[in-house]
Amino acid sequence: MDFKKIFKGENKKEDTNNLALNELFWGEGENENKAPSKISERDFNVEEIFQDALSKWASDIHIEPDETNLNIRFRVDGTLVNYKTLDESYKSSLIARIKVLGWLKIDERRLPQDWKASFNEKKTNTSIDLRINVIPTIYWEKIAIRLLKKENEWVDLRTIWILPMNMVRIKKHLADNFGLCLVVWPTWSWKSTTLYAMLSTFDTNDKNISTLEDPVEYRIKWVNHTQINPAINFNFADGLRSLLRQDPDIIMVWEIRDSETAKLSVEASITGHIVFSTIHANSSVSTIQRLVNLWIDPLLIVSSLRMIISQRLARKLCPHCKIKYKPEEIVKDKVIKRIWKYINPDEELFFYKVNETGCEKCNHKWYKWRTWIYEILEMTDWLEKLILSGASNTQLEIQAIWDGMVNIKDDALLKVALGEISLEEVFNILWN
Repeated sequence: MDFKKIFKGENKKEDTNNLALNELFWGEGENENKAPSKISERDFNVEEIFQDALSKWASDIHIEPDETNLNIRFRVDGTLVNYKTLDESYKSSLIARIKVLGWLKIDERRLPQDWKASFNEKKTNTSIDLRINVIPTIYWEKIAIRLLKKENEWVDLRTIWILPMNMVRIKKHLADNFGLCLVVWPTWSWKSTTLYAMLSTFDTNDKNISTLEDPVEYRIKWVNHTQINPAINFNFADGLRSLLRQDPDIIMVWEIRDSETAKLSVEASITGHIVFSTIHANSSVSTIQRLVNLWIDPLLIVSSLRMIISQRLARKLCPHCKIKYKPEEIVKDKVIKRIWKYINPDEELFFYKVNETGCEKCNHKWYKWRTWIYEILEMTDWLEKLILSGASNTQLEIQAIWDGMVNIKDDALLKVALGEISLEEVFNILWN
C-alpha cells in the first residue's frame, strides 16, 4: 500500500488486503460502493489545516466532535474562533490521519493519548512542532494541537515588550552570580517564553546552561535541554538533583510543582547557581506565601529570591485599523491618577479602540497578536524584613510599590496610553 497516498487522501481502496487500515482511516463500516469523490481532497488535507492555522496566527487547533458534526476551531490571540465544520462522516478518517502523524495508536479510542510531531511551514520554510493530545468523548475523540515554532529567533527580551524601567530591573538581576528568579501567573500566559527570552541573553560559549522541561518548547544553541518523563519516574526533582552534579552555571526548571523541587531550586540558587523557574501564583507578592506553603523557610526565601515576574497576556490592537479617540474626562483622570509619574503630563492623552469592521491585515478580527503586561518585584532590604516578620500580601505589595515596582494594572494602563491595547481589554483581564 502507498502509505503516503493514504495520508494525502488519495487511492483510498487501492489495496483490499489492508481493509482494516482503510477502515481506521476512512471510517468503520465503509465499503467499496461509497464513492471517494464524496469527500474532497481539500477536506482531508491535514497540512492545509495547519497552514491555515499558522496564517491566522493560531496557537492551538481544536478538533471537536458533536452529535452530527466535526467542528474545527483555532485559538487566535487567546480566543477560540470557528474555522470549519465537517459532517460526521469525516470523523474517523481525519482523526486517524492526525493520530498517524503523531505516532499514536489509531485503534485506541478508549484512553487519552498525547505525543509530538512536526511539519514544515511552506510559506517561511519553518519547522513547526506539534503537541497532539487526543481524549475520548461521548461522541468521538477530541483532538487539541499546540503549534510551536522550533526556531526561536523571536524569543528575545526586546520582542516581549517590557517597559524601559522594568527592563532595567530584569537586566540587573540577569547579571547576578546566583539567585532564584521566578515567573508567575496562570497557565498559558507564556511564562516559559519569558524564561527562554532571559536565557537567550547569556553568552552560551562560557557558561554551562541546562534546562529541565515538560515539554521542550524551543531550542537554544549550546543550551542542554532535558525533558522530564513522569512515565518512567523521571521528575523535576530527580532531574534537578542530577543537574547539580553537571557543574551548571545556569539552570532553568520549567515549573516548580512540589515541595522537593522547590527546596532543591532554592538550595541550588544559594550555592552559586542562577536558577530560573515558574510557579503558579496569583500575583508577585502571593508567590512568597506559595513558597511558604511548599515548606520553604522564609529565611531561605529572602536569601535566595532575587526577582519575581508576574505576567498576563493581552490582545494587541491591530495597528492598521485601530481607532484613536479622546477618553471621557472622568476616565482620563482616573487613568492619569495611576500612571502620572510614568508619563508626560503636558501631553494630550489619547486612547485607541477596535475598529469593528477590522481590516485584511488582522483578518477582520480587530486584534493582531498578543503582548505581555508585567509586574516585577525585586527583593529589597525592607521587603526581606517584612517577609521575615510574616507581613500580609497587602503590606508586601505596598512596600514593593514604594521600592519601585510598577503594579501590573499600571503597566497595562501605560500600554493603553501608548496605543498597544484597549482599555476594555485591560478591564476584561485584570478587573473582570
